[in-house]
Amino acid sequence: MSLQEQNQQLVVTERTRHRRLREQGSTEVADLDAILRAGFVCHLGVVVDGAPMVVPTVYGVDFATRTLYVHGSVASRSLVRAPDATVCVTVTHVDGLVLARSVFEHGVNYRSAMIYGVPRPVTGGEELLHGLRIVTESCAPGQWEYAREPSRKELAATSLLALPLAEASVKTASGPPQDGDGPDGELGLWAGVVPVRTYFDAPEPDPALPAGIAVPPHVAALGAGGPGS
Repeated sequence: MSLQEQNQQLVVTERTRHRRLREQGSTEVADLDAILRAGFVCHLGVVVDGAPMVVPTVYGVDFATRTLYVHGSVASRSLVRAPDATVCVTVTHVDGLVLARSVFEHGVNYRSAMIYGVPRPVTGGEELLHGLRIVTESCAPGQWEYAREPSRKELAATSLLALPLAEASVKTASGPPQDGDGPDGELGLWAGVVPVRTYFDAPEPDPALPAGIAVPPHVAALGAGGPGS
């Protein structure tokens, strides 16, 4: 396998090896990147004071450096005491409910990625601004340039983690129910997929907003009915 081909494939580890429903797994870097590009909310799994905690938070990815930036104050406090602790970041998109003829065959169409690694706290300097910009632009492209940048005091109160995209597991499921060709196909029951769509609605102005301030174009574009994930 050439170096270029290796760079296009995820390295398989004991944590990321697909053991069940292997046909739904992928080792393509492009599939991981597509899942990460499609969202901005993740769940950060970390051990805090000896107990597991899963925290919903926002993320952004610097694809040039293969770095995942995660906003995580709880994890940052825990990692001060356990700097070599491994965390798990999960991103999931639900695309549809698969309603079959039998309850056993019901399922969910989804795209998901799990990223493992030892995060590095981003404590200041240019990288903290860079990481915050990445996270902000992942949520609302154009907002970093539009809004006021953080002050030094605000940066000091901000916790950001950097995690390499070196160890990840990707799985997806799509398509109709799988019981149409079996005995349940003769039951005369409806079966199919109920799609799930995520989208941004029309922007709602802050009640304290003075009259005459228009919605900026990049925010209006978000609320034009486009998909949010």
